[in-house]
Amino acid sequence: MKILISSTYFLPYSSGLSVYALRLAEGLSDLGHEIVVLTSQYNDELQRLEDQGKFQIVRVPVMAKLSKGVLMPGLGKAARKWIAWANVVNLHLPQFESLLLSRIAQQFGKPVLVTYHCDLVASTGGALDKLAVLVTTAIGKKVIADSSLVVQNSLDYAENSPVLSQYLEKVVAVPTPVNAQKVSADRLAAFYEKYDIKKDEKVIGLAGRVATEKGYEYLAMALPAILEAYPEARVVHAGTWKSVVGEQAYQAQVESYIQPFGQKWISLGYLSDNEFEAFFAACDVLVFSSLNATESFGIVQIEAMTQGTPVVASDLPGVRQPVSQTGLGIIVPIRDPGAIAKSVIEIFRAGEKARFVPAEFLQKFQQESVARHYEELTRLLVSNE
Repeated sequence: MKILISSTYFLPYSSGLSVYALRLAEGLSDLGHEIVVLTSQYNDELQRLEDQGKFQIVRVPVMAKLSKGVLMPGLGKAARKWIAWANVVNLHLPQFESLLLSRIAQQFGKPVLVTYHCDLVASTGGALDKLAVLVTTAIGKKVIADSSLVVQNSLDYAENSPVLSQYLEKVVAVPTPVNAQKVSADRLAAFYEKYDIKKDEKVIGLAGRVATEKGYEYLAMALPAILEAYPEARVVHAGTWKSVVGEQAYQAQVESYIQPFGQKWISLGYLSDNEFEAFFAACDVLVFSSLNATESFGIVQIEAMTQGTPVVASDLPGVRQPVSQTGLGIIVPIRDPGAIAKSVIEIFRAGEKARFVPAEFLQKFQQESVARHYEELTRLLVSNE
């Protein structure tokens, strides 16, 4: 089958949405499908056409950026070529350009499968950013209304989403794809040595790019109480720290919070998949302190659980599901540094008793399992045309 995947940002950009799209492209390709990813050339140094071996990336030049969205005058021409080629069009929302792609798919009679990652929330930013959120949300509603099916990580999130709750008859819950393996003792030891992490330290992990919805400042507020109980504790962040699109002001804010902690709060920057797995194994606890509906699940929670690492997760629709379904960690109210501190300390006190691998739960998140679920959906859509 020929499947066109469209995402505003894609490899080498790293976010939950782009990583999901990448793993889906790899998984479907491994099952024998022809995959093309249509995305933006958000950086002029990126190739317009790139062969990844398993799939092709087609990047459309960007004329201007609007908040985190992009304007691509050449998109229509590229989209017509590749939508005509495809059997199914998979759009990853939120996506400013998705309405154009949806309309072209309608013209060619091609079914549209929407992967709805999250609602957009205009919690910060100026009038232009808020306008971009309103417009992109309105576009998303129209695309969903015209689509054949909608994939979301959980029905919990869909039922609580002001957008998806209007289209629940179209929503199918499909786990988010993860490609993680249990880390060996040798790999873990090498990670400790490379990043100068002592085995007797209590490692509080943060994973992901610096972005407003992550709520890192609330862990910073919780850290003094944690250090009082466990002076050997430190926060270790893995993910893009600088140059995240649209997040420079938030980055500066977080840096002002953590500056007094010195080496008690360090960032390792962007890690390879191999090192990211070792990072999760090195953590005594992962804090997932997200604040709003722009977080719908949190792939990193599943990656941490693969290593047996407990999670302190915000009580948000979708986000709370991994801990709720496994018991591996603690769910806390959003914006509550006291609850974060109490939960981290409780997990530290439990020690190895707090760690276990929920193997049966994790199996459905494996990249191949998710790809097969998508394969079933795309075949259903094609057979119904």
